[in-house]
Amino acid sequence: MDDLTLVREHTIYACVMGSRAFGLATEASDTDRRGVFLAPTPLFWRFEKPPTHVEGPREEEFSWELERFCELALRANPNILECLHSPLVDLLTPAGEELLALRGAFLSRRAHTTFTRYARSQHGKLLADVRLHGGPRWKHAMHLLRLLLSCRDLLRTGRLTIDAGPYREELLAVRRGERSWARTEAWMARLTEESDAALAGSPLPEEPDRARVEDYLHRTRLASAR
Repeated sequence: MDDLTLVREHTIYACVMGSRAFGLATEASDTDRRGVFLAPTPLFWRFEKPPTHVEGPREEEFSWELERFCELALRANPNILECLHSPLVDLLTPAGEELLALRGAFLSRRAHTTFTRYARSQHGKLLADVRLHGGPRWKHAMHLLRLLLSCRDLLRTGRLTIDAGPYREELLAVRRGERSWARTEAWMARLTEESDAALAGSPLPEEPDRARVEDYLHRTRLASAR
């Protein structure tokens, strides 16, 4: 079975991500598709294992095998956690429904570390653009701000919300380059400070519920083997 067949025939959850899911789409926005496929269990009974991820078959489409997806979600990978919370679901099987029902099991205070680490990395790239080109890539600056907003609110409420609708106009103004870099960077710094302050009193648990996720993975693999 080739990789693209795994995506076409064994996807359990598929959604739209990017600006369309974040409430920040414009007429020029691409449609970024993400998915989770369940490789049939017998494929693991051979030397060559199924892929952990697959690109395609459509443009801007990327899928993870279920186990890899769960591993990354337990590590609080920002892109993976946000994928679980997309409001734009394209495909959902019973196994996918159970995966979405586990969204809370993946959330923990680890998100503070992973989100802010990713934000620092992206901020460093923006600073390099400012030094080399006199200004940042404004689209990337907008998405960094959106990520920081999501992180702060997750730590405050214990719920991950990726819709940036309440901040749409200000974020799109950043994307259009209508805000100075100094003002934009100050907003980033303020959001980082607010996330740090929210950590101590966050309703999130210290660690994700690994046992609950592992039970789901075990049952899903077992059902696939029959």
